[in-house]
Amino acid sequence: MQYSTLGTTDIKVSKICLGTMTFGKQNTEKEGHEQLDYAIDNGVNFIDTAEMYAVPSSKETQGKTEEIIGTWLKKRSDRDKIILATKVTGPSPTMAKYIREPLQFDKTSIHAAIDGSLKRLQTDYVDLYQLHWPERSVNCFGVRNYPAGMEDKWQDNFSEVLQTLKELIDEGKIKHFGVSNETPWGTMRFLQLAEKHNLPRPMSIQNPYSLLNRTFEVGLSEVAMREKVGLLAYSPLGFGMLTGKYHTETPPADGRISIFPNYARYNSEQSREATSRYMAIAEKYGVSMTHLALSFINSRPFTTANIIGATKMSQLKENIESINIELPMEALKEIEAVHAAIPNSAP
Repeated sequence: MQYSTLGTTDIKVSKICLGTMTFGKQNTEKEGHEQLDYAIDNGVNFIDTAEMYAVPSSKETQGKTEEIIGTWLKKRSDRDKIILATKVTGPSPTMAKYIREPLQFDKTSIHAAIDGSLKRLQTDYVDLYQLHWPERSVNCFGVRNYPAGMEDKWQDNFSEVLQTLKELIDEGKIKHFGVSNETPWGTMRFLQLAEKHNLPRPMSIQNPYSLLNRTFEVGLSEVAMREKVGLLAYSPLGFGMLTGKYHTETPPADGRISIFPNYARYNSEQSREATSRYMAIAEKYGVSMTHLALSFINSRPFTTANIIGATKMSQLKENIESINIELPMEALKEIEAVHAAIPNSAP
């Protein structure tokens, strides 16, 4: 395993982070525990979850993922060796009906959220507490551009959020915080206010990043490297599209895109064509499509961790093994050629 430094801390996190959003929906508690055990045994020390998981979120499954991790943690004696990350849910008209009303980042809501997460996780603290998505309107979840004239009733409360996060740190409930689905402006705003008022700074940015979505490279990659707020890359395989399994004659019936057809972010004609071209590169250089996609992300200088997820143990093993793959320069050049022809097909 390889390890990165989390932000400006002295914490070393595994370059491969275990994402857990399938626990409680596609994976049972037993399967979740098996994945967690295997990951830890193979050098992974970084686990990512969220209060809204499992995905897709619903009243019946909300919080189940944290509960499964909690029953696993309770059986272990090495909590101090595990870097545990979770998230507080941002505004959502549907999830507010069963998570919290209202869903926002005021002091009361954040305190309620962390207390709920700690109870489900059966731990006294989390190492990294993340804002799942901004309160304000931003171009995330499949939106490529920030539309001019976007209506937004949000009022700047960055300072209040940082003050609340400082309270959680002072109380020992969290060690550090990070942002997610964030923009360059939002990240820099947090950094500037943190420095000005001696408040906690974000240590990471959890955003989508894959061969089908490299929008992070426009603006945020420079922020990540210069400000030491590294990328925690989610959906690195594009809901499984970048494994190549949806390019077979009979796509898997239990695949995420098959089960949840409404999740069309990675299932466009352009994404399928780009994936076909990447598959040809993988075949040419004798690596699996999964290893091509994941090793590319592992090699980026702004990547702190690559958040992999799996529903089957065979998938988990292959994902973790990607840390041992180093693509030749010629393959990287061919990847760039595909990206130039079909850029960011799944923003």
